[in-house]
Amino acid sequence: MWNVLLSFSGLVALIQLLFLPFFPESPPYLLLQKGDKAGCLKAMKQLWGEGNYHAEFDDMMKEKAVTKGTKIMNVLEVLKEPSVYPQLSTMLLLLLSLQLCGLSAVDLQESVIPYVSLGVAISELISIILCSSIIDRFGRRILLWGGYLLMALILVLLETSLLLSDQFLWMRYCSVTLIFLFIIAYGIGP
Repeated sequence: MWNVLLSFSGLVALIQLLFLPFFPESPPYLLLQKGDKAGCLKAMKQLWGEGNYHAEFDDMMKEKAVTKGTKIMNVLEVLKEPSVYPQLSTMLLLLLSLQLCGLSAVDLQESVIPYVSLGVAISELISIILCSSIIDRFGRRILLWGGYLLMALILVLLETSLLLSDQFLWMRYCSVTLIFLFIIAYGIGP
C-alpha cells in the first residue's frame, strides 16, 4: 500500500494548490518587494481581521527605508558573489561529507528500520530544543565551531564503526547511535 501513502501527499499538495489563489500575499512582500501600500493594508486586514495595524505598518515602512539601497539577488547572482564563497564552500564540503560518509551503508534488519526513523525524528527534536535553549548563552559562533568539530569527530567514529560492522554485528547499532548524535550535532551547530 506504499503507492496509496505516496499519493496521499500528492493529494494534499493538490488541495493546497487549489486553495492557494484565494489567500492574500504576505503583507511584507507586498510592501517591501512590490511597493503596494494599499495591498499591504488590505492583506493585513484579510489575514488578521479588522483592527488598527499602523504600528506593524510603520515597522515595515522603517524596514523598507533601511533596505532601500539593498539589491535583492537571485540564486545565480548569489553564486557569482565572491563574498559568499567561504560559506558556500563550507556547505558544499558538509554536504559532500554526508554523501560520502557511508550513512546509507548501515545494514539493519527490516524490523528495526521504523525505530531508526523514529530515532532520527527524536534526534532532530532534541537538537531543536538544545539549540534554542543554549544559543543565547554561547552565541552562534561557538555553536558553529563546536558543531562542526563534533560532526567531524562523529564522522570519523562512524566510518570506523562501519568498517568494523562486518566483524562485529553490534557495531551496526553503534553506527545508528552515531547517526543520531550526528543529527543532534548538526542541529545544534550548523
